[in-house]
Amino acid sequence: MARITLEDLDRLGDEEEEEEEGGEDEEDEEERGRLFAHWEAVASTHRVNLPRGERRGSPAEGRPGPRGEAAYEERQYPAGKWACVTKGEPLYEQSISLSFMKLMRYICKENSVGCYLGMTIPVLNEIHLTKEGTELEREVLTAYYIPGEFQHDPPAPMDPEIHITERAPLRVLARVFYGMTTEETILREIALFWELLGSTDAVLHETYIVAVYENPSVPQRRNEIWFIRRAE
Repeated sequence: MARITLEDLDRLGDEEEEEEEGGEDEEDEEERGRLFAHWEAVASTHRVNLPRGERRGSPAEGRPGPRGEAAYEERQYPAGKWACVTKGEPLYEQSISLSFMKLMRYICKENSVGCYLGMTIPVLNEIHLTKEGTELEREVLTAYYIPGEFQHDPPAPMDPEIHITERAPLRVLARVFYGMTTEETILREIALFWELLGSTDAVLHETYIVAVYENPSVPQRRNEIWFIRRAE
């Protein structure tokens, strides 16, 4: 697989604009299929051709949860700078697709230093539940951890929708799941995690994080659902 280029992203962006000009009568299924195609075209190359040692995770210290490592893990993430995009499309999949495309442009070259920054994992999608707890709120924040060598002075994004944010230290309970990430699967994983934890006020009830570690074109990719510990 070849390294992704800005021309590839431009071509995808042009296709999107042409379809928007054609009207808003497309079926939801057709729109969802197009966005997933964008995911695959853009993201299928994001794990190749990285210099050795450049792929890395955002730093964390972890320990098994009280019911065993297989169930979930508690981790502490230090403060750090992240590039973030917020989208509020009708579908969760649409929001993360569009945000990821913007972040890939920033990572590839559309930044103030004009160079490839390197991919880090996981990419985080911060979500919120409605008051009823039965649906996701529209807005989804997608975040890319700035590589260590740029943490002190992150390259500025060319896209005004991308914001560099200093995120506070974060303690989470993380549980692995596999497959596609849709609103349905995320709500199911949240419910399963709550069944495992039982009743507790130690974590937030309305805000969660979906951590993505694998190529989005891989059907059975590895993801995690993160429950966020309340500040002590």
